[in-house]
Amino acid sequence: MKKSKKDINRRKFIKTSGAIAAGSSAFTIIPATVLGKNGAIAANDRINLGFIGTGKQGRILLNFFRNRTEETAFVAACDVDSQKLDMFTDLANQSNEFRGTKVDLFTTKHYREILERSDVDAVVIATPDHWHAQVAVDAAKAGKDIYCEKPMAYTVAEGRAMVRSARKYDRVFQTGNMQRSSYNFRQACELVLNGYIGELQTINAGLGGPVVACDLPSMEAPSNLDWNLWVGPSPYREFNPELSPPVERDIYPNWRLYRDFGGGMITDWGAHMFDIGQWGNGMDNSGPIEYIPPKRGETHGLKMIYENGVVMNHVELQKGNGVEFIGTEGKIEVSRGHLITSPNAGLAEYKFKETEKRLYFSDNHYQDWIDAIKNHTRPISDVETGHRTSSVCNIANIAYELERPLKWDPKKERFLGDDSANMMLRRPFRGEWDFTDF
Repeated sequence: MKKSKKDINRRKFIKTSGAIAAGSSAFTIIPATVLGKNGAIAANDRINLGFIGTGKQGRILLNFFRNRTEETAFVAACDVDSQKLDMFTDLANQSNEFRGTKVDLFTTKHYREILERSDVDAVVIATPDHWHAQVAVDAAKAGKDIYCEKPMAYTVAEGRAMVRSARKYDRVFQTGNMQRSSYNFRQACELVLNGYIGELQTINAGLGGPVVACDLPSMEAPSNLDWNLWVGPSPYREFNPELSPPVERDIYPNWRLYRDFGGGMITDWGAHMFDIGQWGNGMDNSGPIEYIPPKRGETHGLKMIYENGVVMNHVELQKGNGVEFIGTEGKIEVSRGHLITSPNAGLAEYKFKETEKRLYFSDNHYQDWIDAIKNHTRPISDVETGHRTSSVCNIANIAYELERPLKWDPKKERFLGDDSANMMLRRPFRGEWDFTDF
Protein backbone atom coordinates (compact mmCIF):
# COMPACT_ATOMS: atom_id res chain seq x y z
CA MET A 1 0.00 0.00 0.00
CA LYS A 2 1.52 3.31 -1.07
CA LYS A 3 2.10 5.68 1.85
CA SER A 4 2.10 9.48 1.76
CA LYS A 5 4.55 11.64 3.68
CA LYS A 6 1.85 12.23 6.27
CA ASP A 7 1.45 8.54 7.05
CA ILE A 8 2.76 7.32 10.36
CA ASN A 9 5.52 4.76 9.95
CA ARG A 10 4.33 1.65 11.79
CA ARG A 11 7.69 0.69 13.28
CA LYS A 12 8.26 4.30 14.36
CA PHE A 13 4.82 4.39 15.98
CA ILE A 14 5.39 1.17 17.91
CA LYS A 15 8.77 2.40 19.14
CA THR A 16 7.39 5.80 20.14
CA SER A 17 4.25 4.44 21.79
CA GLY A 18 6.32 1.98 23.78
CA ALA A 19 8.43 4.85 25.04
CA ILE A 20 5.31 6.77 26.06
CA ALA A 21 3.96 3.76 27.95
CA ALA A 22 7.31 3.42 29.70
CA GLY A 23 7.28 7.06 30.80
CA SER A 24 9.65 8.53 28.22
CA SER A 25 10.45 12.26 28.42
CA ALA A 26 10.31 12.57 24.64
CA PHE A 27 7.34 14.94 24.94
CA THR A 28 7.52 18.21 26.84
CA ILE A 29 3.76 18.19 27.52
CA ILE A 30 2.82 15.31 29.80
CA PRO A 31 -0.73 13.92 29.67
CA ALA A 32 -2.86 14.05 32.80
CA THR A 33 -2.91 10.24 32.86
CA VAL A 34 0.81 10.19 33.58
CA LEU A 35 0.53 12.68 36.45
CA GLY A 36 -2.31 11.00 38.36
CA LYS A 37 -1.73 8.50 41.16
CA ASN A 38 -1.73 4.90 39.90
CA GLY A 39 -2.57 6.17 36.43
CA ALA A 40 -5.71 8.01 37.53
CA ILE A 41 -6.51 11.57 36.51
CA ALA A 42 -6.86 14.14 39.25
CA ALA A 43 -10.51 14.96 39.99
CA ASN A 44 -10.23 18.59 38.90
CA ASP A 45 -8.54 17.82 35.56
CA ARG A 46 -10.31 17.70 32.22
CA ILE A 47 -10.05 14.54 30.21
CA ASN A 48 -9.05 15.34 26.64
CA LEU A 49 -10.75 13.10 24.11
CA GLY A 50 -9.69 12.18 20.59
CA PHE A 51 -12.32 10.70 18.28
CA ILE A 52 -11.30 8.06 15.74
CA GLY A 53 -14.19 7.71 13.31
CA THR A 54 -16.46 10.73 12.86
CA GLY A 55 -19.43 9.36 10.92
CA LYS A 56 -22.98 9.12 12.23
CA GLN A 57 -22.12 7.15 15.38
CA GLY A 58 -19.09 9.32 16.07
CA ARG A 59 -21.27 12.43 15.99
CA ILE A 60 -23.84 10.77 18.24
CA LEU A 61 -21.13 9.91 20.74
CA LEU A 62 -19.83 13.47 20.61
CA ASN A 63 -23.26 14.70 21.68
CA PHE A 64 -23.49 12.05 24.40
CA PHE A 65 -20.14 13.05 25.87
CA ARG A 66 -21.04 16.73 25.62
CA ASN A 67 -24.45 16.37 27.26
CA ARG A 68 -23.93 13.48 29.67
CA THR A 69 -20.41 13.89 31.02
CA GLU A 70 -18.54 16.45 33.04
CA GLU A 71 -14.98 17.69 32.64
CA THR A 72 -14.23 16.54 29.13
CA ALA A 73 -12.84 18.42 26.15
CA PHE A 74 -12.62 17.43 22.50
CA VAL A 75 -9.10 17.97 21.22
CA ALA A 76 -8.59 15.71 18.20
CA ALA A 77 -10.50 13.87 15.50
CA CYS A 78 -9.68 11.45 12.72
CA ASP A 79 -11.53 10.19 9.66
CA VAL A 80 -10.62 9.00 6.17
CA ASP A 81 -13.61 10.98 4.80
CA SER A 82 -12.81 14.71 4.83
CA GLN A 83 -16.48 15.73 4.61
CA LYS A 84 -17.41 13.74 7.69
CA LEU A 85 -14.36 15.10 9.47
CA ASP A 86 -15.34 18.69 8.58
CA MET A 87 -18.89 18.17 9.88
CA PHE A 88 -17.56 16.66 13.09
CA THR A 89 -15.07 19.49 13.51
CA ASP A 90 -17.85 22.08 13.43
CA LEU A 91 -19.83 20.14 16.05
CA ALA A 92 -16.77 19.62 18.26
CA ASN A 93 -15.84 23.30 18.16
CA GLN A 94 -19.41 24.24 19.07
CA SER A 95 -19.32 21.72 21.90
CA ASN A 96 -16.04 23.05 23.27
CA GLU A 97 -17.42 26.57 23.13
CA PHE A 98 -20.55 25.34 24.93
CA ARG A 99 -18.26 23.89 27.61
CA GLY A 100 -16.25 27.10 27.84
CA THR A 101 -13.15 25.28 26.62
CA LYS A 102 -10.81 26.96 24.17
CA VAL A 103 -9.31 24.22 21.99
CA ASP A 104 -7.97 24.19 18.48
CA LEU A 105 -9.23 20.80 17.32
CA PHE A 106 -6.49 18.74 15.69
CA THR A 107 -7.73 16.80 12.66
CA THR A 108 -6.16 14.10 10.50
CA LYS A 109 -7.04 11.04 8.44
CA HIS A 110 -4.29 8.98 10.10
CA TYR A 111 -5.34 7.78 13.54
CA ARG A 112 -1.77 7.17 14.70
CA GLU A 113 -1.15 10.91 14.55
CA ILE A 114 -3.78 11.25 17.28
CA LEU A 115 -2.20 8.48 19.34
CA GLU A 116 1.17 10.23 19.22
CA ARG A 117 -0.26 13.43 20.70
CA SER A 118 0.52 14.07 24.36
CA ASP A 119 -2.59 16.24 24.81
CA VAL A 120 -4.93 13.28 24.14
CA ASP A 121 -5.78 11.34 27.31
CA ALA A 122 -8.33 8.92 25.87
CA VAL A 123 -9.83 7.94 22.54
CA VAL A 124 -13.35 7.16 21.35
CA ILE A 125 -13.28 4.51 18.61
CA ALA A 126 -16.29 4.73 16.28
CA THR A 127 -14.84 3.21 13.13
CA PRO A 128 -16.39 0.30 11.21
CA ASP A 129 -15.93 -3.00 13.06
CA HIS A 130 -13.04 -4.26 10.94
CA TRP A 131 -10.84 -1.44 12.32
CA HIS A 132 -11.66 -1.76 16.04
CA ALA A 133 -8.92 -4.11 17.16
CA GLN A 134 -6.03 -2.52 15.28
CA VAL A 135 -6.89 0.95 16.61
CA ALA A 136 -7.58 -0.25 20.16
CA VAL A 137 -4.35 -2.24 20.48
CA ASP A 138 -2.33 0.70 19.15
CA ALA A 139 -4.17 3.08 21.51
CA ALA A 140 -3.38 0.92 24.54
CA LYS A 141 0.30 0.84 23.55
CA ALA A 142 0.24 4.63 23.28
CA GLY A 143 -1.07 4.94 26.84
CA LYS A 144 -4.60 6.06 25.96
CA ASP A 145 -7.75 4.98 27.77
CA ILE A 146 -10.35 3.63 25.37
CA TYR A 147 -14.07 3.79 24.61
CA CYS A 148 -14.76 1.35 21.77
CA GLU A 149 -18.09 1.01 20.04
CA LYS A 150 -19.82 -2.33 19.98
CA PRO A 151 -19.44 -5.01 18.76
CA MET A 152 -16.02 -4.77 20.34
CA ALA A 153 -14.13 -7.14 18.07
CA TYR A 154 -14.46 -8.45 14.54
CA THR A 155 -13.03 -11.89 15.48
CA VAL A 156 -12.47 -13.84 18.68
CA ALA A 157 -8.69 -13.59 18.31
CA GLU A 158 -8.85 -9.82 17.87
CA GLY A 159 -11.02 -9.50 20.97
CA ARG A 160 -8.51 -11.43 23.06
CA ALA A 161 -5.69 -9.24 21.69
CA MET A 162 -7.66 -6.16 22.81
CA VAL A 163 -8.03 -7.62 26.31
CA ARG A 164 -4.33 -8.47 26.52
CA SER A 165 -3.25 -5.01 25.39
CA ALA A 166 -5.63 -3.20 27.75
CA ARG A 167 -4.36 -5.27 30.67
CA LYS A 168 -0.67 -5.10 29.72
CA TYR A 169 -0.72 -1.31 29.43
CA ASP A 170 -3.21 -0.89 32.30
CA ARG A 171 -5.81 1.06 30.35
CA VAL A 172 -9.43 1.83 31.25
CA PHE A 173 -11.55 0.30 28.49
CA GLN A 174 -15.31 0.79 28.11
CA THR A 175 -17.27 -1.06 25.42
CA GLY A 176 -20.34 0.59 23.89
CA ASN A 177 -22.78 -2.04 25.22
CA MET A 178 -24.74 0.81 26.78
CA GLN A 179 -27.87 -1.22 27.60
CA ARG A 180 -26.08 -2.21 30.82
CA SER A 181 -26.52 1.40 31.93
CA SER A 182 -30.31 1.19 31.48
CA TYR A 183 -32.87 0.55 34.24
CA ASN A 184 -34.93 -1.95 32.23
CA PHE A 185 -32.06 -4.31 31.50
CA ARG A 186 -30.39 -4.08 34.91
CA GLN A 187 -33.72 -4.65 36.68
CA ALA A 188 -34.49 -7.67 34.50
CA CYS A 189 -31.08 -9.24 35.11
CA GLU A 190 -31.19 -8.64 38.85
CA LEU A 191 -34.62 -10.25 39.05
CA VAL A 192 -33.30 -13.29 37.21
CA LEU A 193 -30.15 -13.57 39.32
CA ASN A 194 -32.20 -13.34 42.53
CA GLY A 195 -34.50 -16.16 41.48
CA TYR A 196 -37.72 -14.19 40.99
CA ILE A 197 -38.66 -16.36 37.99
CA GLY A 198 -37.38 -19.53 39.61
CA GLU A 199 -34.51 -21.40 38.03
CA LEU A 200 -33.47 -19.85 34.71
CA GLN A 201 -33.93 -22.29 31.84
CA THR A 202 -34.18 -20.40 28.55
CA ILE A 203 -33.08 -17.06 27.12
CA ASN A 204 -34.59 -15.90 23.85
CA ALA A 205 -32.57 -13.11 22.23
CA GLY A 206 -34.51 -11.38 19.48
CA LEU A 207 -32.49 -9.72 16.72
CA GLY A 208 -31.72 -9.88 13.01
CA GLY A 209 -29.77 -12.40 10.96
CA PRO A 210 -26.16 -13.42 10.34
CA VAL A 211 -23.55 -11.80 8.14
CA VAL A 212 -23.60 -12.18 4.33
CA ALA A 213 -21.03 -11.87 1.56
CA CYS A 214 -20.74 -8.42 0.00
CA ASP A 215 -22.23 -8.43 -3.51
CA LEU A 216 -22.56 -4.67 -3.98
CA PRO A 217 -21.50 -3.31 -7.40
CA SER A 218 -18.18 -1.49 -7.64
CA MET A 219 -18.20 2.27 -8.07
CA GLU A 220 -15.66 5.06 -8.12
CA ALA A 221 -14.90 6.48 -4.69
CA PRO A 222 -15.46 10.23 -4.19
CA SER A 223 -12.41 12.47 -3.93
CA ASN A 224 -13.14 13.30 -0.27
CA LEU A 225 -12.71 9.64 0.75
CA ASP A 226 -9.45 7.70 1.05
CA TRP A 227 -11.03 4.39 0.14
CA ASN A 228 -7.85 2.32 0.39
CA LEU A 229 -7.38 3.49 3.97
CA TRP A 230 -11.08 2.89 4.75
CA VAL A 231 -10.68 -0.77 3.73
CA GLY A 232 -7.50 -0.92 5.82
CA PRO A 233 -6.76 -4.43 7.16
CA SER A 234 -9.59 -6.16 5.28
CA PRO A 235 -9.38 -7.76 1.82
CA TYR A 236 -9.63 -5.03 -0.79
CA ARG A 237 -12.86 -4.43 -2.70
CA GLU A 238 -14.03 -1.41 -4.63
CA PHE A 239 -16.16 1.38 -3.16
CA ASN A 240 -19.94 1.39 -2.91
CA PRO A 241 -21.87 4.17 -1.12
CA GLU A 242 -23.83 1.60 0.91
CA LEU A 243 -20.55 0.91 2.72
CA SER A 244 -19.64 4.55 3.31
CA PRO A 245 -22.56 6.87 2.49
CA PRO A 246 -22.09 10.61 1.92
CA VAL A 247 -22.89 13.06 4.72
CA GLU A 248 -26.12 14.01 2.93
CA ARG A 249 -27.48 10.53 3.78
CA ASP A 250 -27.72 10.67 7.57
CA ILE A 251 -28.08 6.90 8.04
CA TYR A 252 -26.31 4.05 9.74
CA PRO A 253 -24.16 2.68 6.90
CA ASN A 254 -24.65 -0.87 5.71
CA TRP A 255 -21.03 -1.98 5.95
CA ARG A 256 -22.25 -3.73 9.13
CA LEU A 257 -24.21 -6.26 7.05
CA TYR A 258 -21.25 -7.58 5.06
CA ARG A 259 -18.40 -9.97 5.80
CA ASP A 260 -14.93 -8.34 5.81
CA PHE A 261 -16.33 -5.17 7.39
CA GLY A 262 -19.05 -6.23 9.87
CA GLY A 263 -20.89 -9.25 11.20
CA GLY A 264 -24.50 -8.67 10.18
CA MET A 265 -27.22 -8.09 12.74
CA ILE A 266 -25.80 -11.05 14.68
CA THR A 267 -22.97 -8.79 15.85
CA ASP A 268 -24.63 -5.40 15.45
CA TRP A 269 -27.64 -6.15 17.69
CA GLY A 270 -26.26 -9.33 19.23
CA ALA A 271 -23.72 -7.11 20.97
CA HIS A 272 -26.72 -5.68 22.80
CA MET A 273 -29.13 -8.57 23.24
CA PHE A 274 -26.70 -11.49 23.65
CA ASP A 275 -24.88 -9.19 26.07
CA ILE A 276 -27.96 -8.93 28.29
CA GLY A 277 -28.40 -12.71 28.07
CA GLN A 278 -24.82 -13.14 29.27
CA TRP A 279 -25.36 -10.62 32.10
CA GLY A 280 -28.58 -12.18 33.37
CA ASN A 281 -27.05 -15.66 33.20
CA GLY A 282 -23.97 -14.60 35.21
CA MET A 283 -21.62 -15.44 32.32
CA ASP A 284 -19.61 -12.24 31.89
CA ASN A 285 -16.34 -14.17 32.02
CA SER A 286 -17.47 -17.16 30.00
CA GLY A 287 -19.92 -18.15 27.28
CA PRO A 288 -21.86 -21.05 25.78
CA ILE A 289 -20.14 -24.42 25.43
CA GLU A 290 -22.19 -25.65 22.47
CA TYR A 291 -23.69 -23.99 19.39
CA ILE A 292 -26.38 -25.86 17.45
CA PRO A 293 -27.44 -24.17 14.19
CA PRO A 294 -30.87 -24.62 12.60
CA LYS A 295 -31.43 -26.45 9.33
CA ARG A 296 -29.52 -25.26 6.27
CA GLY A 297 -30.45 -21.83 4.94
CA GLU A 298 -32.27 -20.64 8.08
CA THR A 299 -31.26 -17.22 9.45
CA HIS A 300 -32.70 -17.76 12.95
CA GLY A 301 -32.97 -20.71 15.30
CA LEU A 302 -29.40 -21.09 16.58
CA LYS A 303 -29.26 -22.70 20.05
CA MET A 304 -26.42 -21.80 22.40
CA ILE A 305 -26.06 -24.07 25.44
CA TYR A 306 -24.24 -23.02 28.62
CA GLU A 307 -22.46 -25.30 31.07
CA ASN A 308 -25.18 -24.57 33.65
CA GLY A 309 -27.79 -25.98 31.27
CA VAL A 310 -29.35 -22.67 30.25
CA VAL A 311 -30.14 -22.42 26.53
CA MET A 312 -29.95 -19.07 24.73
CA ASN A 313 -31.86 -19.03 21.43
CA HIS A 314 -31.37 -16.62 18.55
CA VAL A 315 -34.93 -15.82 17.50
CA GLU A 316 -37.26 -13.20 16.08
CA LEU A 317 -39.52 -11.73 18.77
CA GLN A 318 -42.97 -10.35 18.06
CA LYS A 319 -42.17 -7.12 19.94
CA GLY A 320 -38.90 -6.57 18.05
CA ASN A 321 -35.33 -6.65 19.33
CA GLY A 322 -35.26 -7.69 22.96
CA VAL A 323 -34.64 -10.51 25.43
CA GLU A 324 -36.91 -13.04 27.13
CA PHE A 325 -35.82 -14.80 30.32
CA ILE A 326 -37.89 -17.91 31.03
CA GLY A 327 -37.63 -19.68 34.37
CA THR A 328 -39.42 -22.46 36.21
CA GLU A 329 -41.74 -19.95 37.91
CA GLY A 330 -42.10 -17.02 35.54
CA LYS A 331 -40.99 -14.98 32.58
CA ILE A 332 -39.41 -11.57 31.94
CA GLU A 333 -39.57 -9.72 28.63
CA VAL A 334 -37.24 -6.74 28.30
CA SER A 335 -36.28 -4.27 25.58
CA ARG A 336 -35.44 -0.59 25.37
CA GLY A 337 -39.15 0.18 25.36
CA HIS A 338 -40.69 -2.30 27.78
CA LEU A 339 -40.15 -4.47 30.86
CA ILE A 340 -42.88 -7.07 31.39
CA THR A 341 -42.80 -9.56 34.25
CA SER A 342 -45.25 -12.44 34.61
CA PRO A 343 -47.08 -13.77 36.45
CA ASN A 344 -46.07 -11.06 38.97
CA ALA A 345 -46.37 -7.79 37.05
CA GLY A 346 -45.18 -5.79 40.06
CA LEU A 347 -41.63 -7.13 39.76
CA ALA A 348 -40.90 -4.52 37.09
CA GLU A 349 -40.83 -1.89 39.88
CA TYR A 350 -39.49 -4.13 42.64
CA LYS A 351 -37.07 -2.46 45.08
CA PHE A 352 -34.27 -4.84 45.98
CA LYS A 353 -33.13 -5.39 49.56
CA GLU A 354 -29.55 -4.72 50.62
CA THR A 355 -29.06 -8.45 51.22
CA GLU A 356 -29.95 -9.41 47.63
CA LYS A 357 -27.61 -9.82 44.67
CA ARG A 358 -26.95 -6.51 42.93
CA LEU A 359 -25.21 -5.73 39.66
CA TYR A 360 -22.83 -2.89 38.87
CA PHE A 361 -24.91 0.29 38.90
CA SER A 362 -24.62 2.86 36.12
CA ASP A 363 -27.31 5.10 34.70
CA ASN A 364 -24.91 6.98 32.41
CA HIS A 365 -22.63 4.83 30.26
CA TYR A 366 -20.42 7.74 29.24
CA GLN A 367 -19.93 9.36 32.64
CA ASP A 368 -19.24 5.87 33.99
CA TRP A 369 -16.21 5.63 31.67
CA ILE A 370 -15.02 9.11 32.61
CA ASP A 371 -15.36 8.31 36.31
CA ALA A 372 -13.47 5.04 35.79
CA ILE A 373 -10.64 6.97 34.10
CA LYS A 374 -10.46 9.42 37.01
CA ASN A 375 -10.49 6.63 39.59
CA HIS A 376 -8.52 4.16 37.49
CA THR A 377 -11.15 1.46 37.96
CA ARG A 378 -12.96 -0.87 35.58
CA PRO A 379 -16.19 0.44 34.05
CA ILE A 380 -19.51 -1.37 33.69
CA SER A 381 -18.67 -2.87 30.29
CA ASP A 382 -14.98 -3.59 30.69
CA VAL A 383 -12.88 -5.00 27.87
CA GLU A 384 -13.19 -8.62 29.08
CA THR A 385 -16.98 -8.30 29.21
CA GLY A 386 -17.04 -6.74 25.76
CA HIS A 387 -14.82 -9.50 24.41
CA ARG A 388 -16.98 -12.28 25.84
CA THR A 389 -20.10 -10.77 24.30
CA SER A 390 -18.54 -10.17 20.90
CA SER A 391 -17.18 -13.74 21.01
CA VAL A 392 -20.73 -15.09 21.35
CA CYS A 393 -21.67 -13.01 18.28
CA ASN A 394 -18.64 -14.08 16.25
CA ILE A 395 -19.08 -17.77 17.05
CA ALA A 396 -22.78 -17.55 16.18
CA ASN A 397 -21.80 -16.36 12.71
CA ILE A 398 -19.32 -19.23 12.39
CA ALA A 399 -22.03 -21.74 13.36
CA TYR A 400 -24.45 -20.33 10.77
CA GLU A 401 -21.75 -20.45 8.10
CA LEU A 402 -20.53 -23.99 8.82
CA GLU A 403 -24.07 -25.30 9.43
CA ARG A 404 -22.96 -27.90 11.93
CA PRO A 405 -22.89 -28.19 15.75
CA LEU A 406 -19.82 -26.75 17.44
CA LYS A 407 -18.40 -27.47 20.88
CA TRP A 408 -16.60 -24.53 22.49
CA ASP A 409 -14.16 -24.26 25.39
CA PRO A 410 -14.66 -20.77 26.91
CA LYS A 411 -11.47 -21.05 28.98
CA LYS A 412 -9.11 -22.01 26.15
CA GLU A 413 -11.23 -20.13 23.58
CA ARG A 414 -10.98 -22.98 21.10
CA PHE A 415 -13.41 -25.30 19.36
CA LEU A 416 -13.12 -28.93 20.40
CA GLY A 417 -12.05 -31.29 17.62
CA ASP A 418 -12.74 -28.87 14.77
CA ASP A 419 -9.63 -27.46 13.11
CA SER A 420 -11.50 -25.75 10.29
CA ALA A 421 -13.72 -23.89 12.76
CA ASN A 422 -10.66 -22.85 14.77
CA MET A 423 -9.17 -21.31 11.63
CA MET A 424 -12.17 -18.96 11.56
CA LEU A 425 -11.34 -17.46 14.97
CA ARG A 426 -8.93 -15.06 13.24
CA ARG A 427 -8.48 -13.55 9.80
CA PRO A 428 -5.54 -12.64 7.57
CA PHE A 429 -4.61 -8.96 7.51
CA ARG A 430 -3.86 -6.97 4.42
CA GLY A 431 -0.54 -5.24 4.05
CA GLU A 432 1.00 -3.78 7.19
CA TRP A 433 -2.06 -4.16 9.42
CA ASP A 434 -1.44 -6.97 11.91
CA PHE A 435 -0.71 -7.79 15.56
CA THR A 436 2.54 -9.67 15.04
CA ASP A 437 4.44 -7.26 17.30
CA PHE A 438 2.13 -7.75 20.30
